Amino acid sequence: MGFVVLVAVIFAVEISIKSAVEVRCEEGVKTPVLKDKVYITRYHNYGAFRGFLQERPELLKGICIGIIGVCSMIYLLTLGRKGKGLMKLALSLLLGGAFSNFYDRATRGYVVDYFGFNIGNEKLKEMVFNLSDFFIIIGTALAACRVGALDDAKKKAKVKKK
Repeated sequence: MGFVVLVAVIFAVEISIKSAVEVRCEEGVKTPVLKDKVYITRYHNYGAFRGFLQERPELLKGICIGIIGVCSMIYLLTLGRKGKGLMKLALSLLLGGAFSNFYDRATRGYVVDYFGFNIGNEKLKEMVFNLSDFFIIIGTALAACRVGALDDAKKKAKVKKK
């Protein structure tokens, strides 16, 4: 039950932050925070990462629905099993972020991104993110680690049988 609550909390917090950003921040105006290493802004992202498919919003929505659907099915199957804590956490983070960004896309026609970094190369400095992006990335990485660990365990078990 706690994992489902985590999805709901991520979704609710992100929607609240995005709504506040829409009201309080001007688009394109960067307000520095954290010793100028991070900035707050408002950016309407009509595509996926770096504007991918912004010219094809219906296709992007369809792809998002498909990915969220598959992840949700895996999540529901995983929730019903004992153990699997890392995978449950991974999918909770991923889906909390994905639901928030998809909600934006479905209701606003764009995803609200609101912070960036003044560190690293110029490409990184140009990018604007939201917390959901990081939940999706972290959830995906944790899921990949879990799947990789299972593959390694299966390979070791096969070697021992020989």
